[in-house]
Amino acid sequence: MNSILRAVTACAALLVISACGPAPVADRYDQSKMDLKPTPAKLTAQRHTGPFAVGDSLNLSAELKPLDPSPVKVVQLDTTHKIIEIAPGVKFSAWTFGNQVPGPAIRARVGDKIRFSMTNRSDETAPGIAMTAAPMMHSMDFHAAMVSPQDKYRSVAPGQTIEFEFTLNYPGVFMYHCGTPMILEHIASGMYGAVIVEPREGYPTKVDREYLVIQSEFYAKPDPEGRKVDGAPLYVLDSERLRAAQPTHTVFNGSHNGMVKKPLATKPGERVRLFVLNIGPSKTSSFHVVGTIFDRVWIDGNPDNQMRGMQTVLLGSSNSAIVEMVIPEAGSYIMVDHHFANASQGAIGLLSTDAKPNEGELEHHNMEASASPTDPGAVAAKVAFESKCFACHSVGQGKKLGPDIAGVTKRRTDTWLKQWLKSPEKMLQTDADAQAMLKEHANLPMPNQGLSDTEIEQYLAYFHWIDARPAAAVPAPTK
Repeated sequence: MNSILRAVTACAALLVISACGPAPVADRYDQSKMDLKPTPAKLTAQRHTGPFAVGDSLNLSAELKPLDPSPVKVVQLDTTHKIIEIAPGVKFSAWTFGNQVPGPAIRARVGDKIRFSMTNRSDETAPGIAMTAAPMMHSMDFHAAMVSPQDKYRSVAPGQTIEFEFTLNYPGVFMYHCGTPMILEHIASGMYGAVIVEPREGYPTKVDREYLVIQSEFYAKPDPEGRKVDGAPLYVLDSERLRAAQPTHTVFNGSHNGMVKKPLATKPGERVRLFVLNIGPSKTSSFHVVGTIFDRVWIDGNPDNQMRGMQTVLLGSSNSAIVEMVIPEAGSYIMVDHHFANASQGAIGLLSTDAKPNEGELEHHNMEASASPTDPGAVAAKVAFESKCFACHSVGQGKKLGPDIAGVTKRRTDTWLKQWLKSPEKMLQTDADAQAMLKEHANLPMPNQGLSDTEIEQYLAYFHWIDARPAAAVPAPTK
């Protein structure tokens, strides 16, 4: 009898379980269990001295360190004004977090607390600082935080220090940036970085390498006052181009083609995880790696947002993704913004099994920056050419949609070039050389750029500078 009762009881229990369904799964985003009440921020006149960036969770380069296990991450990122080189010969007056662009990346885990402090040190004397940008208000805006912006993200004056803390409640790859008006100018001047927040239980896959790739835009123009840095022209923020969203340089990790000269190391058969963040401030990125496929893509860096087998990841300004891929064989795998107008401005990098890959073998993906002239007019024309003309013309790389600019002053007179730049449509009506050039290039006429006489003179100065350089300084045309 007892055995029968036990059997009946067991069956009844099973019926109850079946009727009720499976046991509920805990919501990892249960906001009732999140820390949503951080302590108020503190503002003082006590100034940091010594290093501009301090903290065991900080990463200063593309290669990421393992996660610091401490549940409280103490982070100091001070603001500075300094000169950085965004392309060969292009010395730019930047504003920074932690004295570098991009700012150091913070790596942490869901549930960790960030204990943050920042001194506005834009007033400190250092080589190249006082002559380029005056001290000003700055602030910090963490996209990874859930806090009151009025309390935590307030602007602080030079010499002041702000301190606040917050708990990381969601996994992802989050942007941080200066939130002081005008925010657009502060981001475009270099005040940005990344916070990598791992899930509480870690990532679901194992990889051999981890790297951070941050895409951003610069809007540079020659300094109107003609100032120089170490004999090279100083470049400053071009506010007009910035508001029109017409960058002069689009780069990975702060440098034009920087990861072509210093590729990210890998080996055949390895699984690589890239943390990719598009800072903007205004353009979209179509991130792609030539030669492999993204096995897993976690949009905004959260494994719950998973896609498989993707060729390209579309990232708006402040969007991010973690992408994982296998390196199938020896070679150089080209990281590129497949919006090639951005790639032509420097958004190129390499994952390479060769420590020093042959850049000449990269073909059309390799868009190396040239050196920079010193004449202010030629400098202005170089910036304009690289932002407007690279899609149709090369410098020493052979024909594109239009002719190679290298050697143009030896093929044409200055008078002819001035007329052509002023009114190409009129030249095509009457000039035999212009008509022959049109036929040679698939009958695709050059549109009138609306150049002023001053701009035309600047272009001529730039073309003459190109043709006056040694032959070895101009890349040989591709065949």
